[in-house]
Amino acid sequence: MSPAGRLAGKRAIVTGAGSGIGRAIALAFADEGAALLCADIDEVGATETAALVAAAGGRALAEACDVSEAAAARRTLAKAERELGGLDVLVNNAAFFATRMPLGELDEALWMRTMDVNLSGAFLMSRHAIPLMARGGGGSIIHVASAHGHVANFGQAAYCTSKGGLLMLSKGIAVDHAKDRIRSNTLSPGGIATQGMAELYGGDWQRAEKEWGAPMHVLGRNGRVEEMAAGAVFLASDESSFMTGADLLLDGGYTAR
Repeated sequence: MSPAGRLAGKRAIVTGAGSGIGRAIALAFADEGAALLCADIDEVGATETAALVAAAGGRALAEACDVSEAAAARRTLAKAERELGGLDVLVNNAAFFATRMPLGELDEALWMRTMDVNLSGAFLMSRHAIPLMARGGGGSIIHVASAHGHVANFGQAAYCTSKGGLLMLSKGIAVDHAKDRIRSNTLSPGGIATQGMAELYGGDWQRAEKEWGAPMHVLGRNGRVEEMAAGAVFLASDESSFMTGADLLLDGGYTAR
């Protein structure tokens, strides 16, 4: 862990930090010098990520958090203030993926759960982070959206809607809280090689690359979690100091055609 990294002295919360993109972001932040609170509905996963950070010489706490619950969001922000001494960066990465099916067949509960986690969860975490950031002189909020916030995909109307809404939530925060020196941006991945993607293809990575990575992306492959983490580091750091209300689209050309 670098005491002089791009995020040295920063205090960050990463939701959905127990696996995949969230875990990669947490590890990259720690490597750049940030102290972390790793939040996830899966407490075991969050604890494992925090342990990986600590094993590499960084500082990380773990917190069980369902971001769709206002009390859990408040509790997580209170822990960051108490244990980290404040907050400079919030990464809203927690996400729920409904089973793929046409909208006319989608169960209402799955629609509501998708919105509750992907959109309302980002609102709740941001709502309670903003006063804490403002008291500390500002900060950066990063919402992990998706290329599917820009283009629709069969059977994923709920997910696409939630991610499209996240793009506008971020813009609203950017406009409302520039006066507080708070920047808000989105990071939109294309197809990323995570365990979740592999499971969609029966756990077969080669099939995932053949059927989704190569044909759907101009660059001919799925992205890597480390590539998304690099984008998050940029948005969290002073390198993006003139960037707010914008979307960093890291989709391998998925939306280019």
